[in-house]
Amino acid sequence: MKRLSLVFVLFISSISLTIAQQRTPPMRLTTQAFADGTIIPLKYTQASPTGAVSPELNWSNVPAGTQSFVLWMHDVDLALNKTSEDNLHWLVWNIPGQDTSLAEKIPTGSQLTDGSYQLSYAGPNYRGPGAPAAGPLHHYIFELYALDIKLDEKPGSTALETRTNVFKLMQGHILGKAAYVGLFRRPQ
Repeated sequence: MKRLSLVFVLFISSISLTIAQQRTPPMRLTTQAFADGTIIPLKYTQASPTGAVSPELNWSNVPAGTQSFVLWMHDVDLALNKTSEDNLHWLVWNIPGQDTSLAEKIPTGSQLTDGSYQLSYAGPNYRGPGAPAAGPLHHYIFELYALDIKLDEKPGSTALETRTNVFKLMQGHILGKAAYVGLFRRPQ
C-alpha cells in the first residue's frame, strides 16, 4: 500500500510540474525597429547610405538560471558554396544573463563593454542584410538563446570556426530560445 501511495504522489507531482511548465511563458524577442515578419528598414541594412546599424533588441520571459545569452542573426535563404552554411550576419555571445536588451548601433569591436563578444563574416561587427535587388526577399532570422553557462570562447581565426565552436559549447546548456524574422532585398 505504501508503494502504491508513493507512486501516486510521484505521478501527481509530475503532473503538477508539467502544468507549471506549461504556464511559464516562452522567452520572447522583440524590436521597435520593425514588426516581426516584415521588411527591415534601410537604416539597419547594407543599403543604408550612412552604413548599417544594429537594431535595438529586447527580450522577456527569461528562464530561471540564465547565465548568458547568445544572439545569432543569419540569412537563411543563402547557401554558401553549395553547402548548408548560410550567411552569418551577426553573432554575439556571453551577453550577461541579467541583461534584457541590446542597444541600437552596437559599435565595432570584438569585445563589447559588457564583456560579450561579437563577429560576422564582415569582421567584429553587425553586418546588416544585403540581399540583391534581383530575386526574392530574404529571411533574416534573429535567434536568441538563454544558456545556463557563460561560454569559454573568444573570437577564433575565422568567423565560421568561432560560430562552430560557440554552437558546440552551447549544446546541453540551452534553457530557452526566441526568434524574430525580418525580410529584405535591396531597392531597385
